[in-house]
Amino acid sequence: MDDPLGARSDCVDLKELTRWNLTQLPMTSEDKDADISPFPWRNDLNSKLILWCGDITRLLVHGIVNLTNERLDAKLPETEMIYQKGGPDLVAEIRNNVRICKTGEAKTTKGHKLPARFVIHTVGPRYNIKYITAAESALFSCYRSVLGQVREHQMKSVAIPCLHSMRRGYPIEDGAHIAIRTVRRFLEKYVDDVDSVIFVCNEDTVDAYMKILPLYFPRSSQEEVDAIKLLPEDIGNENGEPIIPERQIRIMDKPMLASMRNTDDLDELEQTIDLNKEFGTSTVVEVGRHPFAQMQSNPDEVKITSMSSYTTAEQRHLENKRRYERLLKRSRVEDLTDIAALKCIYRTGVDRFGRPVLILVGKHFPANTINMERALLYLIRVMEPIVESDYIIVYFHTQTSADNHPDMAFLKQVYSILDNKYRKNMKAFYIIHPTWWSKLATWFFTTFTASDIKNKVISMRGVQYLYGTIFPDQLDIPSFVINYDIEINGPRYYEPPNEAGAEAL
Repeated sequence: MDDPLGARSDCVDLKELTRWNLTQLPMTSEDKDADISPFPWRNDLNSKLILWCGDITRLLVHGIVNLTNERLDAKLPETEMIYQKGGPDLVAEIRNNVRICKTGEAKTTKGHKLPARFVIHTVGPRYNIKYITAAESALFSCYRSVLGQVREHQMKSVAIPCLHSMRRGYPIEDGAHIAIRTVRRFLEKYVDDVDSVIFVCNEDTVDAYMKILPLYFPRSSQEEVDAIKLLPEDIGNENGEPIIPERQIRIMDKPMLASMRNTDDLDELEQTIDLNKEFGTSTVVEVGRHPFAQMQSNPDEVKITSMSSYTTAEQRHLENKRRYERLLKRSRVEDLTDIAALKCIYRTGVDRFGRPVLILVGKHFPANTINMERALLYLIRVMEPIVESDYIIVYFHTQTSADNHPDMAFLKQVYSILDNKYRKNMKAFYIIHPTWWSKLATWFFTTFTASDIKNKVISMRGVQYLYGTIFPDQLDIPSFVINYDIEINGPRYYEPPNEAGAEAL
């Protein structure tokens, strides 16, 4: 580093951390007929990158990033630790000199008593399925603003945590793509300005970063090739910013030349320039063929046309469908054995009409610790083969606690993302051993969010009531559910129902 930082016994020096170019590579076979990657293998960039799990306040670096809220007083463990170790002078500088930081912006203070010389404060976006584009743009702005502060303050090393928080509903892997490729494009442009970029992870985010880092920072020529087929459709522009098609316009440069040259000459003149690079926009401008400035894809016209072609509901449906297709693709290739091992979502037999049955076990679902995005991927993987035709769901609410209840916002998001066939072909949703809380939550959810399945949701106070539609030998019921049912309802002896009995049940 240019100027040494004061050493402390509890600090973590960068010399102790493993650079990305020195991490272990997976075994792969060589592909001689490979495509060209937009993110080629560059050892000089990889040598500047570090992936590390730990306490960011211990890092002996020039700058660390603090993910906070707009008033910079977020009650998050990481933020409180930064303020505590930075001391009252750090808090006073924030209160007196910074005060406000808007979403997508970044502001810098001194580190004071922290090992780091600077603290870069930024505010990440909330994620809403209705406004995915806005969330992606705001998240990119966070990383771009942070890296801008790094250059402005001539920081040679910076530690960046995950700025897309699950607390705000942002899917970890989706955000990691934006984070990593933005850093990649930054290092490509300013390779000599920064010595070290540390992605600081925790147990919830490290797997996603380990998976996605090789796509943008391949460690060998073969890993570069393998990454091509795993890259998302949108790999951003030259800065890593998500591409928004309606921003792309074409206008005429030097219109007088158009009247003096023929079509062939004009073809040679066509070129792409950036209209507002100094403002950080992504507007693409090209030389036109009309004597006057010509806009072939006016953003306003595109928006008006789009709004007139589709209703708001249709636009939301198209966005949800795009998101679902992306999740479906991921669910087919990701290793989700850890989610499967929980036995909270699984297929069992069929009901009396031959319809497949899906089992949900509430007690087995660790809502406070599980990666909710991976749980959604596993749900899609299990359900996708059966939702093309009629099916039913049995949910055992037996002995669940607050630790097993997923957030209502997450349930709404899942409901909006899942393809319409899930709702259309689900013929019944049985809730076994409901509680007063579950009945209230179900009523609220089916009244205000999922009204189209309201009449399909049926609460049952005992397992035996299922036997009217599902034979016992077609049900794989956890033993604790059976024991609890006997405890509250007494032992039951099953007799195969006739048609009349089935209807009675």
